[in-house]
Amino acid sequence: MNPSPAQPVVDTHVLLRDGDKLLFSQRGGPYGYGRWHMPSGKLDQGETVSAGAARELFEETGVEVDPAHLRLVQVVHHRQSESVERIGFFFEATDWNGEPVNKEPDKCLGLQWFSVHELPDDIIEYPKEGLFGYLEGIGALVEHGW
Repeated sequence: MNPSPAQPVVDTHVLLRDGDKLLFSQRGGPYGYGRWHMPSGKLDQGETVSAGAARELFEETGVEVDPAHLRLVQVVHHRQSESVERIGFFFEATDWNGEPVNKEPDKCLGLQWFSVHELPDDIIEYPKEGLFGYLEGIGALVEHGW
């Protein structure tokens, strides 16, 4: 019997970078409450991954970025559970418009810049894999949770 094809959730994550600083969001929802991650979200049907990343960044922070100015820096294939797989596309953004504000206070406790040399201790594991893959240059793909 052949296994059924994978149907992973496709996520986008944006590493908004200002020099040696990265913007983090502190989770306010039930998953990972109080922990840190980068602006992120699920890809919508009919949307390119770069357009989805730019949309999610704007929805969460008010920051506008041209999808063409996003640089793909990491891909993470994450096994969340026996039945849920995710593929996360991590983009670096160094050219944008606007100042970050918390546009989703029901989902986010706050936004904060951290130096790449002094990152928060409590980063959610899945985005942390993409972040460290990017920072440490370990290759374009990380397989996590398998």
